[in-house]
Amino acid sequence: MKNAVKKSVMLIVDDVEINRVILAQFFKGEYEIVEAENGEEALKILNERKVDIVMLDIVMPVMDGFEVLSRMKHDERFSDIPVIATTARSEGDSEVRAMEMGAADFITKPYNPTVVRIRVRNVMARLENEWRKVEQAAQSQQIVEMRRTIERDSLTGIYDRENFYRRASQLMQSNTDVQYAIVYFDISSFKVVNDLFHIETGNLVLRTAAAYFKHVVEGIGVAGRLEADHFALCLPIDTLNMDDLIIALDSAIQSLSIQHNILFYAGVYPVSNAFLLVDQMIDRAHMALNTVKGKYQHRYAFYDEKMRDMILEEQMILREMEYALDEGQFSINVQPIYGIKEKCDTGAEALIRWYHPEHGLISPARFVPLFERNGFIVKLDHFVWEECCKLLAEEKKKFGKVVPLSVNFSRLDFYDDSLLDYFKELLKRYDLEPSMLKIELTEVSYTDNPMQIVEATERFREAGFKVIMDDFGSGYSSLSMLRNLPVDILKIDMRFVQDVATSFRAAAIMKNIVQLAKDLDMGVIIEGVETKEQIEFLEEIGCDQIQGYYFSKPLITEDYLDRLERAAK
Repeated sequence: MKNAVKKSVMLIVDDVEINRVILAQFFKGEYEIVEAENGEEALKILNERKVDIVMLDIVMPVMDGFEVLSRMKHDERFSDIPVIATTARSEGDSEVRAMEMGAADFITKPYNPTVVRIRVRNVMARLENEWRKVEQAAQSQQIVEMRRTIERDSLTGIYDRENFYRRASQLMQSNTDVQYAIVYFDISSFKVVNDLFHIETGNLVLRTAAAYFKHVVEGIGVAGRLEADHFALCLPIDTLNMDDLIIALDSAIQSLSIQHNILFYAGVYPVSNAFLLVDQMIDRAHMALNTVKGKYQHRYAFYDEKMRDMILEEQMILREMEYALDEGQFSINVQPIYGIKEKCDTGAEALIRWYHPEHGLISPARFVPLFERNGFIVKLDHFVWEECCKLLAEEKKKFGKVVPLSVNFSRLDFYDDSLLDYFKELLKRYDLEPSMLKIELTEVSYTDNPMQIVEATERFREAGFKVIMDDFGSGYSSLSMLRNLPVDILKIDMRFVQDVATSFRAAAIMKNIVQLAKDLDMGVIIEGVETKEQIEFLEEIGCDQIQGYYFSKPLITEDYLDRLERAAK
């Protein structure tokens, strides 16, 4: 008889017995449950036995959750044990403080069993993945020895990423009475320097910058080259004068007499918790840098509370995306496309919307880029496509015909070799034709993987689908893309439209793009149209179709069907 698999141990800490009972019920089949009614009792249990995960109430008598977190993170025996903080909905600041003190996640009362299980599972999965990385690294003794002996970046002589993190962490945690700042630097368009000049010129810039950074932190801080043209400093905040630092850095680079304007941009994170992971500090400094990169008036920015709120929102989005999709929080809106010659709607675009029960409408601009990075966009796109087919089937049943609907494709969708087969099966299921569903892809999709996009697009067009190039003109490869990518319709970026009534240059560009599309036998859709003056200009230069608030905002599906019904009368 085989021995039973030993369960992991979960410690539930809460002064309210019913809360402990509820959480224990959620996990009694998966974990060995140990309970404590206050922080002192929890620490006693941790000293006596092995614990794999802790569910920790923040507000408790005798010793609260913050004190337990602090003691665990300062004791190397317990610092790696994941802690999930539990709070009431009214304790929003407690959630932030707990996360900054090292909590792996938090859950709010009253408990939703599905959400609680998912969060615990995600935390344990992350922990397992980290241990796997450690074990893989330990398998190579050569790598271990290299990490012990090599601390410096071979090109610049300052610390590399790993050792900057380690040294900065040691410095800040050894001097908790000093407030430090993390400064993250990036060179604007550094690739251009390597393209225009010999690579040695680029290396000279990096070595010069590193020498200056080493001088800045000498005796007070740490400097590191994280990768490529990305640098970081850790130094006391009261020694930091960003204006003087940028001016002196510019002077050092200008002394090289390179015939190109090389500009460093920076983001600054004032460290409020020395025990926060340094890579999280770097992320916050990087977030600040992104608010000014490419601007000439401002070369640096400080991380602030608004950016912290953005991080918390991103954590919420990534934590709740699966649950939101399962619970029907996502839906589609439809924005009509108006045909100038036909004087009626000739198409429409499906747009994803997330209506969160607590946070209200979450902008696609907030969640779509996150989903592009973590791959969830593929699952969400499949949801949108099916919702569109349901809508088209309803139109067909109600009116005997449909207005073609365009759907957006992510670049990640094209990695699926069976994508066309999926669409054919989807249309068959809802008794639809390929002409009823148009495909929108962006210029970024093309530039990310040109050959794959061209091949996939050709297959879709051969199957009868129309392909739209969205946001045409927003990137740098638009004209070369037209030569290679087989598309049927160009959708002109709205930024061109905004100035056509007042700018001769904007008007000339728009006119020539429209003529170019016609010469290539392509249709044209102009999006973002909001004024009568824009309409008159676009009609004069021969535009086919228009999308924008002048004709209609995005509509919920019920209102869109009402619009079609009115038009049919």
